[in-house]
Amino acid sequence: MHLPLLQPISNNDIYITGDVSIDASAAIAPGVIIQADPDSKVIIGAGVCIGMGTILHAHKGTLEVEAGATIGAGVLVVGNVKIATHACIGSLTTIWNETVAPNQFVVAGSLIGDTGRQIADSTEVVAENESATNVATEAQEELASVNTKDATSLTVPENQNVDAAAQNPSESPHINGAVPIYGQASLNRLLHTLFPHNKSLNSLPENSSE
Repeated sequence: MHLPLLQPISNNDIYITGDVSIDASAAIAPGVIIQADPDSKVIIGAGVCIGMGTILHAHKGTLEVEAGATIGAGVLVVGNVKIATHACIGSLTTIWNETVAPNQFVVAGSLIGDTGRQIADSTEVVAENESATNVATEAQEELASVNTKDATSLTVPENQNVDAAAQNPSESPHINGAVPIYGQASLNRLLHTLFPHNKSLNSLPENSSE
């Protein structure tokens, strides 16, 4: 993780307000702010080292830094916090309402005690995705079913007409009677002229429908 560069502190003063108790052997760098809200207090033990630009803010409880603990530059500590003996806090770390164990080393840029964001369990995320996929699939299937029913309802009248025609063949004009052949009489006269001695050709009946 990329950490911003520490900027030099132009103010060499140390700001202290509220109920704050500091051991005489503690080393505090310039630009440190130590603040205790009403009904809260700050206790800094012997041999504690606090880097420049660090902010210690006691809120709704006691913020205690025990003997021999080291706090790097640019650290933010807020709330009811305890940094135990000989613990080491890396620079640019944020601690909120949490306890750091004795001799514990905290990597620079860490975030401890953040309950403002919660990462959902991966299994829950997968289950939600599967549920959403199933809902989408069911919706698509239902839409396809509705479209199929609509298409079927549109083709039913045509099929019924075909079935009705098949069941009532008498209504067809070309089934019961002979199909008229237009031009048959002219064809017979032409054949008689070309082949006057061929009786087989003369036997074709003339059709008066010309």
